[in-house]
Amino acid sequence: SLTMLLESEGLACEAFASAFDFLEAYDPERHACIVSDIRMPGMNGLELQERLVESGVEVPLIFITGHGDVPMAVTAMKRGAADFIQKPFGDQELIDRIHQVLEQEKSRRAARLEEKVIRERLSTLTPRETEVMERVVRGQANKVIAMDLGVSQRTVELHRARVMRKLRMRSLAELVQAVGKVS
Repeated sequence: SLTMLLESEGLACEAFASAFDFLEAYDPERHACIVSDIRMPGMNGLELQERLVESGVEVPLIFITGHGDVPMAVTAMKRGAADFIQKPFGDQELIDRIHQVLEQEKSRRAARLEEKVIRERLSTLTPRETEVMERVVRGQANKVIAMDLGVSQRTVELHRARVMRKLRMRSLAELVQAVGKVS
């Protein structure tokens, strides 16, 4: 019934007979959220969540249960559950929560992708460019950096320009923000 409800709202949906079946078919590259009951035969929802956490899988998980209690909800939320809904619940409540969780996941994925791109670009810097960049980000002036490194101010300016070009940054503020995201 949940599959029909979600599909009627235009949400792509896949149902599994058990947590084991889900784990066997799961693709971490998919933009998704999991809606799982707490009580299931074989592996319960909290065990599924534990298995996902141990595997380093970061997918939002909404628990539904007719037998929930406060300690169970607290445990699920501390482990990173996106939500915990007690039965009976309204169809619209579940749909709204799924949409909210999917939007949050979309934002997190975009942020992780941005961090990955920044890290890849940072890896192209030479050790000296990295050293100059770190000092620039800390707010040191070119003249101070040059004196500390025993090079000319012009050399520092050239390293700084290469850093900006390699990282594709247009301003010092943009550079500071980018480095701050990955530190």
